[in-house]
Amino acid sequence: MRSRTLALAAAGAALLATTLPATARGAAVPGAGGPASGVPVAGAPASAHEGSIGAAELLAKVTGCDQISHGKYRTDADAPATVPVCGKNGAVFWKADLDIDCDGRRGTVCNKKTDPWFQPDTRFHQSDGEPLDAAKLPYVVVPSPGPVWDYRASGIEGGGVAAVIHGDKVAYAVVGDTGSGGTIGEASYATAKALGLDPSPRSGGAESDVTYILFKGAGADPIEDHEAAVALGDTLAHRFLADN
Repeated sequence: MRSRTLALAAAGAALLATTLPATARGAAVPGAGGPASGVPVAGAPASAHEGSIGAAELLAKVTGCDQISHGKYRTDADAPATVPVCGKNGAVFWKADLDIDCDGRRGTVCNKKTDPWFQPDTRFHQSDGEPLDAAKLPYVVVPSPGPVWDYRASGIEGGGVAAVIHGDKVAYAVVGDTGSGGTIGEASYATAKALGLDPSPRSGGAESDVTYILFKGAGADPIEDHEAAVALGDTLAHRFLADN
């Protein structure tokens, strides 16, 4: 995870608007939400979700928190630590913001010019050994193991499936990268796009109200097969809802 403040995002958005065409910015659409506003990009469907379970059903299941983390995370480096990791019914979950991760395979969307925090690698790799493609593959970022929480001890694996919820939309993603041990709330360019958010690594994402539900155990095989992730995620989500 690359720590970034809203001030940096706003400044970067202004710079990007003067240096890149609309297609590269990914969100310079008339009527679109402002930087990190959480407002869906213009033209995105008003309501959509992957799988057979809606956002309201999943959110109703995570209204409380049985905290499993030894403390709380920050959503940004300069923010207070307010986000616990919770556990329930074979899953872990948290509610935070969504910063854009554009790390992994270099392309026209994700590179040093479009993303000053760009890194050409991800913690977990495709079946061919190459880094994941943030522009094409929905994935989420988990904090690196540390004193607050170790995702491995909670049964979370690389390639494990997650349901990411914003508003009335549900997108399924895989656990694809790790970030700072002190912050939480990040997902790939493709995840933000699937949720109808501005996916720009400089100005996009959402400031709050994004729920991440990570299911324990085996993940998508291969990790880059998004259809497999959606199918498995739908099955695990039904199981998550069925358990008391």
